[in-house]
Amino acid sequence: MTDATSCIATDITSDKQLTKSILIDQKIPVPFGKVVYTEVSAVMAAKSIGMPVVLKPFNGNQGKGVQTNLQNEEEVKKAFKKASKFSSGVLVEQYISGNDYRVLVVGDQVSAVSQRVSAMVIGDGVHTIEELIDIINSDPQRGEGHEKSLTKIKLDDIALDILNRNRLNLNYIPAKNERVLLRENGNISTGGTAIDCTEMIHPENAEIAVRAAEALGINIAGVDIVTEDITKPILETGGAVIEVNSAPGLRMHLYPSGGKPRNVAKDIIDLLFPNDQETELPIVSVTGTNGKTTTVRLINHVLSLSGRTVGMTSTSGTFIGDKCVCKGDNSGPNSAKALLSNKQIDAAVFETARGGIIREGLGYDLADIGVITNISEDHLGLNGIDTLEDMAHIKALVAEAVKPNGYAVLNAEDEMTNTILKSVQVKVILFYKNKNSIKVENSNDHIHVFVDDEMIKIKDSQKIIDVVNIKNIPITYNGLISCQIENSLAATAALYGLNIPIETIQEGLMSFKNNPGRFQLFQMNQYKILLDYAHNSAGYEEIGNLCKKIDHKRKIGIIGMPGDRPDSAIKQVGKISATSFDLIYIKEDIDLRNRQKNEVANLLCEGVLEGGLNKKNVLFFEEESTALEHAMQNAEENDLIVVLYENFEPLKNLINQNV
Repeated sequence: MTDATSCIATDITSDKQLTKSILIDQKIPVPFGKVVYTEVSAVMAAKSIGMPVVLKPFNGNQGKGVQTNLQNEEEVKKAFKKASKFSSGVLVEQYISGNDYRVLVVGDQVSAVSQRVSAMVIGDGVHTIEELIDIINSDPQRGEGHEKSLTKIKLDDIALDILNRNRLNLNYIPAKNERVLLRENGNISTGGTAIDCTEMIHPENAEIAVRAAEALGINIAGVDIVTEDITKPILETGGAVIEVNSAPGLRMHLYPSGGKPRNVAKDIIDLLFPNDQETELPIVSVTGTNGKTTTVRLINHVLSLSGRTVGMTSTSGTFIGDKCVCKGDNSGPNSAKALLSNKQIDAAVFETARGGIIREGLGYDLADIGVITNISEDHLGLNGIDTLEDMAHIKALVAEAVKPNGYAVLNAEDEMTNTILKSVQVKVILFYKNKNSIKVENSNDHIHVFVDDEMIKIKDSQKIIDVVNIKNIPITYNGLISCQIENSLAATAALYGLNIPIETIQEGLMSFKNNPGRFQLFQMNQYKILLDYAHNSAGYEEIGNLCKKIDHKRKIGIIGMPGDRPDSAIKQVGKISATSFDLIYIKEDIDLRNRQKNEVANLLCEGVLEGGLNKKNVLFFEEESTALEHAMQNAEENDLIVVLYENFEPLKNLINQNV
């Protein structure tokens, strides 16, 4: 059953009498019948229709409670009692003699046809019926339920009743080639077998089966036809459509006991995805120490320009198109899984964090592009990750879990890339800002995305392609922010690996401005505020480099660090801050991450003082909003206030209130 089959359609097919009524309106032959609710009514209906008759639950399945070829009143009464165990209503209908055929309709065509043969044993003149059943059930192709291509024959009340009606018992020894029925329906689920007849069905019968499925609104249907000869039109032979199933079994077509197996799976997939484009849902996964969020935002932006509805997970939330559907840090595998189940998207870009990889792995099978922005010392000492090699081993998973025709996008200026390359089995795209800083061995074996004379270029074999001048990329602030150039290179490499047109990549890099919380500059009346999520040494160094390039009267830094970093890393951030800012406000994070109150702040202060800043230029605040408010109240003309934040939204709201 597919999602295109409606609930109403399945409800209709569950009601056998309603199904027949609809088919009658379409001039499709069906056996005449009535729904009854009492034993007396069943006998009366059988007499009215004329013996022999068939009794079945009016909303049953898998042949449960179905009994055919009932010849007299006593058999009808017994059949009613059994059928009524499965449904309050019992359908009494005309018995159509002939073979039982299942016609599988997929879309507007017949995909396969099988003649279903009821469960039976064939005598050898030696073994009893019970022994013959044991021999059949020993076939390795037979299992319980639907676990194998055939189902074991059960010696239940139905089988015993059929034997009893034919004056037989389990100890009877059938003569050689004597057939002994154990079921009156041909369902595979009750031990029956199937013979492929796909090439034998008459075109008119195939047309009737398709019309029946269409009349009921089912795009994959099992149409049951009883007729003496499927090669002749049932309108001429007196055959009929006896049932239509909205969730047909496929075993009889995939593994027939006789005839040719039919690849009905292909027909179903072709129905669901009629062209190749619809089967393509490109996945880009981005990991690394810094730059992940900006890189996924850039890739998401450019992919959306190519006409796709893009889903994106990041530390700032899960997005579909421009809409945030779930706020929070969604850079883990569960967020990726949830996004992939959303039917709106036709491309996905994942920020894939270290913590999620360690806890649960990836939230997808294989990506088209795996990006590793960089590997630095952040998070060392956590989760058993003690060295850069350990960190590279964890993050390398993103580059390893790439489709055979995909690409791993790696930083050629990162020393750990050589370690990562040892486990990468796919094609590689390297990116770098300075060709003199390449640390990758045999780099000429790969595609390059790099900066040359302020122009992002792509070198693919002998071909060199100009993309865009870095000064025309807004997030680089006229080429001043080195890490944003690096993020632009990584995004360009990923998009090139996805075969996105160069013109679209260029347009996207030049139009991408919505990067909240990443080097985000706010112009106040006489001063500026810069918000960034730097939370490790590399991030603080980048902020320091930018501050040195910008001419301001005073540079005020509101700094903090996550408490789960080593003491040495926290002090190092303090030292970097001392050389970057004239005034420093040390704030406490709300999430102390198992630290004591003020413990991180004191470590930062130690680093600041070791870095050479005078203690009179250092202030302490319990939380970052208070620190920013104080800085704004005391700001002077041409000041630059830099906030390395923990929570973005409260700060943004505070700034907007004072613009």
